[in-house]
Amino acid sequence: MSQKSAALRLDRGVALQAQPGQVECGDAWVVEPITDGFLVAVIDGLGHGAAAAIAAQRAVEIIKRSASLPPEEIFRECHQALLASRGAAISVARIDLHGESLTWGGVGNVEGLVLNPVAFNPPAWHREALLGRGGVVGYELPTLRPVTIPFKPGAVLVFTTDGVRQGFAAEVGCGRRAQLTADHILAGYGRGTDDALVMVVRLLRGDSDQSS
Repeated sequence: MSQKSAALRLDRGVALQAQPGQVECGDAWVVEPITDGFLVAVIDGLGHGAAAAIAAQRAVEIIKRSASLPPEEIFRECHQALLASRGAAISVARIDLHGESLTWGGVGNVEGLVLNPVAFNPPAWHREALLGRGGVVGYELPTLRPVTIPFKPGAVLVFTTDGVRQGFAAEVGCGRRAQLTADHILAGYGRGTDDALVMVVRLLRGDSDQSS
């Protein structure tokens, strides 16, 4: 990584739970280092149980293997690999530490939220929702048009599967560790009737402190 990229780091946290009564969770996640940044993804295998988990883990394998490719190519690779499976909803974000930007694409109902700081004392945020295109990876893949937005030091990315209710955005503030934020969202907004996953990623400067 470049010297500028090396001065930045990710604080990440993931909270997930299987649908009550199920042993396996059909939701999964990826954080993979790439040149000058990271590739992060959240996968929601359709339905629940073993079949959903198999689809999700197959997508994890493909995403890790193809992490250096553009997002639209990652989706095509996943689509081919999941054709014989139940299929999945997937959101992928490429975080460019050097350019302080995020390139995102999604298919299905894995939703994302990006908060970029516009002031720190008191904190204020520019919020941008990331909504996937209709379709199912492995069944019906739409034409993807990835978007690139700023992702500055202090920025936060949250991905949630459909086992998490909306309405948590106002509670994603600065200062709290990513894992504590993910745990808090799942505990307060998990539906309790489906697999659920929350991924939180914060971009920090190398010498930044983290709050409890």
